[in-house]
Order: sequence, then structure tokens, then C-alpha cells
Amino acid sequence: MAAVTDQMAPGAHVARKTPKGTFDIVFRNASFLSALFVLLLLAGIMVSMVIGGWPAFREMGLGFLTSSVWDTQNDQYGAWPAIAGTLSTALIALVIGVPLSLGIAVFLTQLAPPWFKQPVSTAIELLAAVPSIIYGMWGLFVFVPLFAAYVQVPLSNVVEGMPILGTILYSRSPSGLGILTAGFILAFMIIPFIASITRDMLDQIPSVLRESAYGIGATTWEVVRHVLVPQAGVSIIGAIMLGLGRALGETMAVTFVVGNANRLSGSIMDPGSTIASRIANEFNEALGLQLNALIALGCILFFVTFVVLVIARILVARVKSY
Repeated sequence: MAAVTDQMAPGAHVARKTPKGTFDIVFRNASFLSALFVLLLLAGIMVSMVIGGWPAFREMGLGFLTSSVWDTQNDQYGAWPAIAGTLSTALIALVIGVPLSLGIAVFLTQLAPPWFKQPVSTAIELLAAVPSIIYGMWGLFVFVPLFAAYVQVPLSNVVEGMPILGTILYSRSPSGLGILTAGFILAFMIIPFIASITRDMLDQIPSVLRESAYGIGATTWEVVRHVLVPQAGVSIIGAIMLGLGRALGETMAVTFVVGNANRLSGSIMDPGSTIASRIANEFNEALGLQLNALIALGCILFFVTFVVLVIARILVARVKSY
């Protein structure tokens, strides 16, 4: 044994070949098939949606995207009010939900006392598990009456007659239902997802970075702004895009509170509709061209989520390049 050791050059390595047994081959093939299954499933969904919605695109052409008419009696369908409602509610949800989510994550990781951190973290995780229909019922029976009495009526009295605000924030029938209400409910729904992911990412940042910043005299705000956020920027963008994806595709909660009006209004206080709520309300009884129009709405929603994914990839790539 000593002779063999003496013959080996210092620092030499003994090459080890990993045997390619049956289990390794099965594992590789199973992994490949799992990845291939996702691609096939996505392609199947895209093809079936396009085939189902093509008659509506062929019948109405570009007017399907730009028209505001939704007349089931005369088979005239326009997707623009639903598209505008979907984008409006999702944007409102992000404007409200993202600052609150980041504030919650920063508080839990930097400022919260130990006895308070765990209950709040558990509550956030429980909110993420609440079914969407519960949010919708709570919004309809609790939030909507309060929003109508304490926000819509006073705000409409204040902005009535103003040039711009009098159009955007004025409610002709302050029932509490509307685009802004749906945006608030969506914000409550996406906050747990964004806050939880952001909190986990901030917790994983090495403490030596924070301690170094505090050591040179940085304040808590400066540590968060110049140390934590740049380090977790990619994960924060991913969390926001995850929340946006849920806001775009949410169905039941929005259907309860958006008002389901087939018209386009300049006020976010008025009832409206989204792509998901329109499909949920009419799909069960739809036939013929109406069914094709609803499937075409699904194609548009699929395309919107794909665009959101592309934007997220671009933002992540730009953040990584800094």
C-alpha cells in the first residue's frame, strides 16, 4: 500500500467514473419527460384556445378588440371594456398592494420585535390560503357597503364638477361596486404573496451586509434602500409579477364586487367588468358565437399574461446586469 502511495505524484487525482446504471437512466428520462410535459401542456392550451376563439376573431376581426358592444341577441361582441377593466383593476391592485407588501416585509425583517414577528408572519401565510370566494363574499357584504357610505358618496360630492377628477373619481350611482372596489379586493389578495416572498428573500441576505452598513453610520432607511433592496431586487420583481399574474386572472372575488356592467366608463368608481368575470358570468349558458367570443377573451387574457412574463424577464435581466 505504501509503495503504491509513493508512486503517485503529489496532488494527483484518482479519476472516478460514475456508473450509468438503470436507475440513473430512468431518472434522466423521467426528468426530461417532466419538463417536456410542461411544454406540451402549454402548447395544448394555446392551440385549443386559439381554435375555440378563432370563429370570433374571424367574424369580427380587429373590431373584437376595439369594440365596446356586447350584444348576445345580435351576436355582436367587443372585448375592449373587459380588457380595460382587467388592466385597470390589476394596476390599482399593484399601486395599493406593492407598497403595503414591501412595508410589511421590511417591518418583519428589520423592525418587528421577536414576540410580534411570528404572529404577523403566520397571519400573512393564512391570508394566502384563504379561498378567493371568501374574499369576494367579504368584499360584497362588508367592504362594499362601507366603501359606498364612507368613500364614494363623500368623494363624489367633493370632486363633482372638477375637470379631470370629476370624471375619474365621480360615482353616478354610489353602490360600492366598481373598478376601484375590485382593485382594493385584489390588492388584499396579492399582499400575502408579495409580502411572504419578499420577507423570505430579505431574511436570506447575509447579516454581515446589514451590520457593515450600520457600522459606518447608516440609518435603517439607508440600509433598506441601498443594501437590502438591491440585493433582493430580482426576487422582489418576481414576487410582484406573481401578484400581478394572480390579479389579472382572478375570477370569483372580482365577479362579486366589480359590478359586471358591459360598458366602458371613464370613472373607476362605476361598475365594470374584467375578462375573467365576463367568462364566469356567461360561460355556463353560452352557445355558438357567444361561446367562441368568450374563448377568444381567454386567448386575450393568455396573451396578456405572456406579455407580463416577458416584461418580468426583461426587468430581471436588467437588474442582474447592474
